[in-house]
Amino acid sequence: MTTDGGSQDEADRATVLAVDDEVDLAELYRAYLAPSYDVRIATDGETALSKMDDSVDVVLLDRRMPGMSGHEVLTAIREAGYDARVAMLTAVEPDVDIVDMLFDDYKTKPVMKAELCALVEVLLRRAEFDERSQEFFALASKKAALEAAGNAGTEEYEELIDRVETVREQVDDTLDELSARDAFVEVPFESV
Repeated sequence: MTTDGGSQDEADRATVLAVDDEVDLAELYRAYLAPSYDVRIATDGETALSKMDDSVDVVLLDRRMPGMSGHEVLTAIREAGYDARVAMLTAVEPDVDIVDMLFDDYKTKPVMKAELCALVEVLLRRAEFDERSQEFFALASKKAALEAAGNAGTEEYEELIDRVETVREQVDDTLDELSARDAFVEVPFESV
């Protein structure tokens, strides 16, 4: 069933939880994303966790908030076993402390509408990949964030590079294996 204008059914829409202690910014994220997604907003960590459930596909999480920090919210989300993709959207320049944080992407504010919408789409696509591929994308995002902030060359950065390469090799091996198997799969022919 479609709604007026032919858009997809509400039940089929991905759910995004936008968490930012700046109310106007949380509302702006909702305005940007509401035409395409079911959007929930929270302005503190406790409220974010109360709005979190298995139906949330993507979390956009501010890192610096009073009360529970974004890192604490992220840890609680992961410990609860939620499988949502999480992007940190923050004014905090990334430092080596992000290496062990379990997020999928990191963007420094301000984030424009097109960038925010593209980020959500990328995270939704990544959710379709296997766990190892998702890990690779998350590590690559951390690497890019550290490089953009000028934090390359540290011991933590070098360890991150090693992890990226190890996971890349594992992902490449899986892709090679799938490609070899798919080469022998018969594709059904459909007449036009």
